[in-house]
Amino acid sequence: MKILLANAHPYIPQMVGGAQSSINDLAKEFAARGHEVSVLGGLTGKGRLGAMSRVKLKLNRRGYVVDRTLGYPVYRAWFPWEVAADVARRVGADVVVPQSLFPVKIAQALDGVDTRVVIYLRNAEVEDLGGSLHGLKGVTYVANSNFTARRFRELFDVHAEVVYPLIRRETYETETTRENVTFINPHPRKGLEVALGVAARCPEIPFVFVAGWMLESDDRARLMERLAALPNVTLRPSTSDMKSVYGKARIVLAPSQWEEAFGRIAVEPQFSGIPVVASDRGGLPEAVGPGGVLIDPHAPADVWADAVRRLWHDRDYYDATSRAARDFSSRPEMDRGAQVDKLLSIFAGKGGVPA
Repeated sequence: MKILLANAHPYIPQMVGGAQSSINDLAKEFAARGHEVSVLGGLTGKGRLGAMSRVKLKLNRRGYVVDRTLGYPVYRAWFPWEVAADVARRVGADVVVPQSLFPVKIAQALDGVDTRVVIYLRNAEVEDLGGSLHGLKGVTYVANSNFTARRFRELFDVHAEVVYPLIRRETYETETTRENVTFINPHPRKGLEVALGVAARCPEIPFVFVAGWMLESDDRARLMERLAALPNVTLRPSTSDMKSVYGKARIVLAPSQWEEAFGRIAVEPQFSGIPVVASDRGGLPEAVGPGGVLIDPHAPADVWADAVRRLWHDRDYYDATSRAARDFSSRPEMDRGAQVDKLLSIFAGKGGVPA
């Protein structure tokens, strides 16, 4: 099968978030099964890749550039929906899978292209769709959580098969020294204020904040000013080597202030038996399960700090939660083979309900 995974966000290495990681993991799994996989993503002018792409776009006049540095073709464009039909025809796509940012725009652009369209709903925000699901014909839907499926069934009366994000265990599972509380992507929407409050209330516990793709230079400067008053917090640069992050984590803090559609930030550390203290909203409860603690995202920082302190200091409680986290990471819904089988069946038109 020829599969085109499409997304309007910039793609690896220009942006490395949950959606990009999930798309990359899917691409590798499909390729390992012998399928021809390509990715269509957005593009920014930043960095070496952006500068080179800008020159190539002026020379080729196709509206997109292509590279194979990830082991499969990645087509990049300023506005991916404008080239989606051209790219789909070029790769001879049997199925195109729009997801994450602006899947509706991409699906609409494929009208008239001889290909199946399966929208993978990965975000909970309606504005990220790039249009209404009403009016799309012949489109099949997949959702990354039961929460996401319910959200769009209530809003648009569409039925989506649920397939949790595919996460390659071997990329994240590691032995850990369990020496800090880790907070990834210190951005207000991810709960920065809560994390700062917890760190201030737990001076005896070392914290590591790991920069993410949303931390711009101005945000970083402001953050460094605030961290100067918190000697127990270390800011670490973003990295693609998450084993090096989880290899030192005892607890992962995920106090997200927006509705995460799923929350792979909970699953990744659970592979290594690392409990998660997370917001009780969106898809995070599905991702955390018994392998952590769920807290009202608007609860005072004292409540969050109490949960962190108990996990840090109560060894029996920590060990029980750690075991639950590791066990929950192996639940059937996260079985990689089953996930790929289900998606391929849907892509082949043997599953899902076309709208």
